[in-house]
Amino acid sequence: MRIKWLGHSCFLLTAENGMRILADPFNDEVGYRLPAEEADIVTTSHNHFDHNNISIVKGEFTHINQTGRFFEKGIIIEGIPTFHDTDRGAKRGKNTIFKYSIDDITVCHCGDLGHVLTPEQVKDIGEIDILLVPVGGTFTINAEGACEVVRQLRPLVTIPMHYKTDAMNFKIDSVDKFIKVSGGGEWTGIHEVEISSDSLSSLPGIIVMDYK
Repeated sequence: MRIKWLGHSCFLLTAENGMRILADPFNDEVGYRLPAEEADIVTTSHNHFDHNNISIVKGEFTHINQTGRFFEKGIIIEGIPTFHDTDRGAKRGKNTIFKYSIDDITVCHCGDLGHVLTPEQVKDIGEIDILLVPVGGTFTINAEGACEVVRQLRPLVTIPMHYKTDAMNFKIDSVDKFIKVSGGGEWTGIHEVEISSDSLSSLPGIIVMDYK
C-alpha cells in the first residue's frame, strides 16, 4: 500500500490492486495546492470546507461520509462516530473516524478529532497498524491530546496531520510540539511512502511526511 500526504488532513491511500481512497480533500482557502487526484473511494470526516471538497476529485468514485461498516471495491471501511470538540459537538459538530482495511494493513484516519477517545470508541476502533492523527490544536486535539490518542490506540506507525506549515493559513501549532511531547519522530522529507504488512515492524513509530 502507498500512503501519499497531500497536505492538511488529505491523504491518498493506494492498494496493491490499484484501488485509491482519498480522505478529506480540502479547498483553496487552506493554502496548500489543491490535489488533482483520481480516486475510487472518497471519505470525508465532516462537512467543513477544509475536509469535504469532493468537487476536485477526478473520476467516478463512491463518497462515504457516514458512520457504519462499508465494503467497497474489495476494501472494508468502518466509520466510528466522534466529535469535533470536547463538548460532544456543541461547538463544532460531529466527526467521523474512518478505519480502512487495505492489503492486510489497518489505517485509522481521525479527521478533525476534538477529544481523547472514550473506552467505547477505543473498542469500536479496535486494533490498528497506522494512525493518521491531527496534532495542531485549536480546532482539533493538540500535541498532548494526540499523544494520548496514540497511547489509547497503540498503532505501530503514527503519521501526524492538521498542523501549521509555511503553506497553510490556519493559526494552529506546528508539528514540532507533537514531536517534542511524543519524544521523537523521523522526518522523511518525502510525501509518499510505501508500506507492506511485512515492513510495518521495521518502520519508525512516528513518521513526519512532506506535503511538497
